[in-house]
Amino acid sequence: MAIAAHRDDAEQTCGGTLLKMAQRGRRTGILDLTQGEMGTRGTPEDRAREATEAARILRVSWRGALDIPDGRVENTWENRLRVARVIREQRPQVLILPYWKGRHPDHYNASILGYEACFLAGLSKLVVPKQEPIDEPLSPHRPFKIIYATLYYDVRPTFVVDITDQFEARFQSLMAYKSQFSDQEAGKDLFPAQAEIRARLEATARFYGMLGGVTYAEPFLQKEVGLVEDLLQIPVQSI
Repeated sequence: MAIAAHRDDAEQTCGGTLLKMAQRGRRTGILDLTQGEMGTRGTPEDRAREATEAARILRVSWRGALDIPDGRVENTWENRLRVARVIREQRPQVLILPYWKGRHPDHYNASILGYEACFLAGLSKLVVPKQEPIDEPLSPHRPFKIIYATLYYDVRPTFVVDITDQFEARFQSLMAYKSQFSDQEAGKDLFPAQAEIRARLEATARFYGMLGGVTYAEPFLQKEVGLVEDLLQIPVQSI
């Protein structure tokens, strides 16, 4: 499951990886923390419809959205409990968070919020009730692995995921956000022209693909040290 501050963040940073896992028979999900009401382009209703279409393209099993104020994603106790509830409900084994540095405060705040919500979600004595009207407590759960999507920040990744076969669908999932990626007057100095979008996405994916010896890839970072059993099975040639 990926946690993102805004609808279309997951598509940009880890959409190909989510699709690849779905194609391998894994159940996948996206939790968007905000409704996107502060966005320069589009309305929350527009983005909700577009997110549904993007999820269909990426074969996402579940997609949900909270109503944390856009532009005010904060690591509060209340927000941690809200995210912890989703973690207990969906019970992901792998959680993808935004990298903890970046230009947009919502992105790096979502990273810390998601991590601390995972910690809370695993506390056996913490009661996190289901949403009304059902008041049944949810059993504790923590993801086994937390990884960070680093595409929004210039940092060397720990590993990359080959999305060569998923690149076209990933691109189409972004193009589902017509309110964001069509040429228009609003935000024209912030958003690339539609004719340039594919070239930019392809250049970035090719760069990370080059690091992993494939055509297209998405970058990720993990905090913990990896474990290797067989040195002959480590991928990516050194020389």
